[in-house]
Formats: sequence, C-alpha cells, structure tokens
Amino acid sequence: MLVTVELFGIPRMRAGVAKTTAEGACLGEVLDSLARQFPALAEDCIDGHCLRPGYTVNLRGERFVTDPKTPIADGDTLLLLTLDAGG
Repeated sequence: MLVTVELFGIPRMRAGVAKTTAEGACLGEVLDSLARQFPALAEDCIDGHCLRPGYTVNLRGERFVTDPKTPIADGDTLLLLTLDAGG
C-alpha cells in the first residue's frame, strides 16, 4: 500500500521534507518505511515499528493512532506530528 505522509514540527525538521510517500499495510510498516528513508527522523520519532513517546499519527484526518497494527489502506493520508503541535 502506498500512502502519503505529511510531517509537522520536529518530524518535518528531522526528515527535511513536508510531504513524502511510504509503503505499508499497517502503521508499523509505514513507520519502518519512513525510518529507512529518513534515518534522522527515525532517531527522534520512530522506534522500530512504533512511534516514540510524544508523537502521534492522524489517519485520514479522522482519528489519531499510535498502534503499529492499525490497518492502512492504499491511498491513505497520514499526518505525523508531535503531541504538543499547535499548542
């Protein structure tokens, strides 16, 4: 599954991009794909197939998820951000 990932705050600074694509059928696989593409992002934000504390993902603008087993559909949009973003 190919998904669009938008990055905000620290994730954006570490990756050096505002938007990218990643592959995976679940959140953990997408995070692993991102970690391989952006090692500096992985250092601060991703631990294996999980998010580090203080980070979250918004799925399709509908809900926040952190469980690496969360199913992801082809074409989904994910927002990766810090929990303190915007406030």
